[in-house]
Formats: sequence, C-alpha cells, structure tokens
Amino acid sequence: MPAHRSGLRPGALTRRDVLRGVSAFGAAAVVYGRGRTVHGQGKPLRATTLSHSDAGTTYTQHMVADQLGFFKEAGLAIEFIVPGGGARVAQMIAGDQVAFAQGDSAHPVLISARGRPCKMIYSSDLRCAYANLIVRKEPWEQGLNTVEKLATMKRADGSPRVVAATALGSGTWVYGSYILSQYRANGRPVNEQVKWVSGGGSTTLLGGLKSGQFDAIAGPPRWVETAKREGYGELLYDVQSEQDWMRVFKGNIPTTVGYALKKTLDAEPELTQDYVSAVWRAQQWIKGRDPEQIYDVIGKKFMPTFARDILVADIRYYQLLFNYDMTISSRDFENSKRVLIPLVTDKDYTYENLVDPRFLDKARKA
Repeated sequence: MPAHRSGLRPGALTRRDVLRGVSAFGAAAVVYGRGRTVHGQGKPLRATTLSHSDAGTTYTQHMVADQLGFFKEAGLAIEFIVPGGGARVAQMIAGDQVAFAQGDSAHPVLISARGRPCKMIYSSDLRCAYANLIVRKEPWEQGLNTVEKLATMKRADGSPRVVAATALGSGTWVYGSYILSQYRANGRPVNEQVKWVSGGGSTTLLGGLKSGQFDAIAGPPRWVETAKREGYGELLYDVQSEQDWMRVFKGNIPTTVGYALKKTLDAEPELTQDYVSAVWRAQQWIKGRDPEQIYDVIGKKFMPTFARDILVADIRYYQLLFNYDMTISSRDFENSKRVLIPLVTDKDYTYENLVDPRFLDKARKA
C-alpha cells in the first residue's frame, strides 16, 4: 500500500502488520460455550461471554445492562472478558472465543477482511470519544500546542515524537492515526512523522505520558481530565470541539458498535436478540439520566481507580455523544469509510455486508 494513501511514514506500521498483530494475541481464558445453562432465580439462564476493551465509559451500555439486571431479565448469564485493548477483543471474536463484543467499528471490518464474515448490530455513539489527543505538559509549555507541532518539534535528541495508543490496531490507534494524517507539516502528513507505540490500559498509558515515555496519547475524556488535574498533560485535539471534529471527520461516524460473527447471528438469533434488547434497554435508561446516578450504578465496580468527579464529568461528556437511536444509517456508515479505508482495509465494502439491523429494529419495536 503506498505510504501517501495510508498516511503512514515509510517503514511504519502497515495494514499487514496490524493483521499480524491481531492474530498474535493469546487465547482468552474463557471460551464462549453454546448451549450451557446456569440456574438463576426463577428460570434457567443461558450463559454467554461478552467483551469490550477496558472498563471505560465508552462501554457504559454493557456495564449498565449488567448492573441493573437487564441481561439477566433477558435470560442471559453474562461473563465479561476485558483484555485491555480493542485489537484483542477483535481477535477473540474472530476466534469464536466470545459471542458478542462492543468496540470500534474498525474491528468487524478487519475481521471480515480476513475472511471471517462479521457484522455490526448497533451503534452506541456518533463520534469517537477516545480520539482525543493529549500531549505531555512539558513540550506543551515549550510551544507544542498544535497537532502540526508534533512533527515540527522533535524530541531533544532529534527523534520523532512518540504517540501511544492502547494497542497498534486498536480504535485509539485507528482514529489517532487518521487525525494525524489530516494535518500536514513539512509538506507531509503529521502521521508520517511520529512514532506510534502500544501503551496498554489507562494506568500504563497515563504513567507513560507522565514519565515522558510518551509525548502524546490518544484516549477518552477521563484521561484528559486526569492528566490535566495531575498537572502532566494538556488537550491537543478535542473530539468535543465541533471545529476540530468537522475539520477531520466531516460528519457523524458510528464509532463504537456491537458486533459478532455472522455465523453467530445466523445460528443464535434468539440469543442475539436477547443481547441486543438488553443493551437497547440500557441505552434508553442512560438517556437524560443524571450522571451522578449512572456513576452510582457502574463507577465503583468497574472504574475504581478514577476519582468520582472525573468519572461523573466523563459520563456527562459521553451522554452528549451517545447514539440513543442506536441505528447505523447508511450515510453515517459511508462517512466512516473515510477513516477505515485504507487504515483497516484497502478494499471497499457495502452496508449490507457489514451491518445487520434486524435485531435492533425488533428491540426498538418491543
């Protein structure tokens, strides 16, 4: 793939590297078992396994549905696998190790491109909340206060600035790379002039930013607030800024989606329907809800390392970006291709090949 198409610098990560990286992740400890049942109160529950990359506000629907009993009321006994990176979630879906996942829309595209037909079944947001770029405070104070300066202001030894995502191939990498590819400096895309690395979860990413291991990271608003509050980071690219977002993305994008292998949807339509219906209930409960109340449901169990006020602000932020309709429109789907082609695949794909709206349609009518 030519470097000018992908926005990747010569010798940088290629699509083949991403595919290889996804396949290299180790197997999950828990394998999704079809047909198993466990007994709850009143009726047998069908056991299944769900995944999302980390315990973050992005996946509030999963956590609310679990804590408020919506999964159980739908007849499901849920076990979550949270591996600390979206690319690992994609690997587990592709390997049939979990039934359903919530994650970046790049992942069903990537899985399908590798010959494992995979479909999006709903969208939980309209904008990528974890594409914020946070720069370390020291270079910010030295003048690195625009995206372009990631390219023009090198490290002290002359080497490229280091930008971290949760994992190469993850949603933070895909969106962060795309953002940097849309800014130019020295006559080239900024993305060609930085070094991307895998940073892991929130603790290691923020720790690496604070220590100077990373010059910038891509991540959700609670990381922005944590880095600013603790005095080691500043916001460089703001997802919530209409000007910043529209300059790069031009419109809505179904970023976080529910997805599963097509064979799972075909073989387990009732299970799929129960899963989607529970997530739909959770999203409607979240709509207009006091962020403090949402925190009381999910904060202490799932995100105990962050201060309450940071997470309440984080939830309020996400409430502005969530897609309460949960549908994936053909227009927004087409808009997402600006990001996913060619960063995820260099082949075009259709709405019909990647989206199955049947289960959401039924949940909305119930």
